[in-house]
Amino acid sequence: MRIVGKAKRLRLYIGESDQWRGRPLYLALLEALKAEGLAGATVTRGVAGFGAHARIRTASLEVLSSDLPLVVEIVDEHVRIAQALTRVGPMVREGLVTLDDVEVVKYTHRYLQPLPGDRLVRDVMTRDVVSVPPEAAVADVMDLLIGKQFRAVPVVNPGGQPIGIISDGDLITRGGAPSRVSVTERLDAESVQAQLAALRASGRTAGEVMTPHPITLQDDTTLAHAVHAMVTHGLKRLPVVDAQGRLCGVLSRLDVLRTVAAAGAQVALPTEARYGRTVGDVMDTAVPTVQADADLVDVANQMIGATLKRVAVVDSDQHLLGVITDGDLVARARPDVRGGLLAALLGRGNPPPLADTARDVMTAAALSGPPETPVAEAIQRMLTEQRKRFYVVDRNGRLLGAVDRQALLLAIAGIDSAHGA
Repeated sequence: MRIVGKAKRLRLYIGESDQWRGRPLYLALLEALKAEGLAGATVTRGVAGFGAHARIRTASLEVLSSDLPLVVEIVDEHVRIAQALTRVGPMVREGLVTLDDVEVVKYTHRYLQPLPGDRLVRDVMTRDVVSVPPEAAVADVMDLLIGKQFRAVPVVNPGGQPIGIISDGDLITRGGAPSRVSVTERLDAESVQAQLAALRASGRTAGEVMTPHPITLQDDTTLAHAVHAMVTHGLKRLPVVDAQGRLCGVLSRLDVLRTVAAAGAQVALPTEARYGRTVGDVMDTAVPTVQADADLVDVANQMIGATLKRVAVVDSDQHLLGVITDGDLVARARPDVRGGLLAALLGRGNPPPLADTARDVMTAAALSGPPETPVAEAIQRMLTEQRKRFYVVDRNGRLLGAVDRQALLLAIAGIDSAHGA
C-alpha cells in the first residue's frame, strides 16, 4: 500500500480499562483495524489525564492507576479511514473520536526498504574512476566512454578536485557528437573512427563542454543520504570526494543496486509486505509500443523526443515480442541514410525512408516477468543479464508495464515516484 501526500489521521481516545466483548478495547480495535487492511495503528499510553467523569488518573509511583488514558492513532487514505471508522466508531462507547488532515512525507516498512542506508558511500562506490583534465579533447572523452558501463566522466583540476562532469548528453548538446555513446558503439569501426575524427577536428575541449560545479558526495556520507541526493537532483551518478575535496570515487545507481542485490540475497521478505515488494507495485504502465509489422520510420518517430530511446514490440493482442533501441535502428540502417537517422533521433529533422519492419530489427529476448516478481529478484536479473529495463507481463505474456533502474532505486529507498520524497 502506498501513502504519500494528503491523508487522514483518526484518533480514538479511550481508557485502559475499557472492554469489548470481555477483552481490552484497544486490542479489539487493533484487530478490527488490521482486518480492514489499514496501513497501521499505534496505541499510546498516557501518564496522566482526565475524561468525561473529570477524574484525574495518574501513573505516578504513589498511585498507579489501572485505567490510564490510551490513544489509538491511525493514518491512511481518506477512503480507507472512512471505511474503518464505520467499524471501530461504534466500538468506542465512552471516549473521544477525532479526524484531521495530515501530509504524509514518507511511508515504508522496514522490510520494504532493503537499502542498507547506514553504510558509507566509500564502502560501495566505484573506486577505479576514469577522469580527464579540462584541456582533454572531446574526442578523447568520447573514446573513453565507448564500450564502458559508465556514461559520464568527471573533469578534475591539477589538484585532483572535480570541477565538472561530462555526460552523454553534454557530448551531444555542447560537444557536437552526432549520437549517444550507446549508439556510436554499435557502429562498425570505420564509422566510429570517422565520428571521432570529426570531433577532434572541432577542437573542443572537456572544459568547454562539461557541466561545471558538479554535485559531489563526501566519502563518509551514508548511503541513505546519498540516494536521497541522487533522487532529489535526478542524477544517475555522483562524484565522491575525500576530506581534501579530491576525487576518490563515483557512486552510481548501478553501485547502489548491486549493494542491495548482495544484501537482499540474505533477507527473506515477509509475505504480508505490500507496496514496493513487487515490480507490479512500482511499474510504469505508459510503455511506448509498436506492432511487429510497423514501418521503421514509425519506430523512429516514437523515439524522437523521448527520454528513453527504446520501444517494446507487441502483436495485436499486446503480447511482448521484443524490444528495439535507437542502437538497433542505427546499426541496421544503410550507410547512405545513417546520418539522416542519427540527426532525426536527436530531433534535428525527419527520419529518412527505412527498409524492414520492427520484427526485423528487434531484440527478441526482452527481459520480462510477472507482476508478482519481487523487486529484489528483478534487480538481480537486471544485473545478471546487464539490462536497464524489466518488462512486466501477465501469465499469457501480454505487456502490462515496465520498470527501470530509477524506479527500482526509488522502491528500495522507500520513495514514492510521484512525489520524489
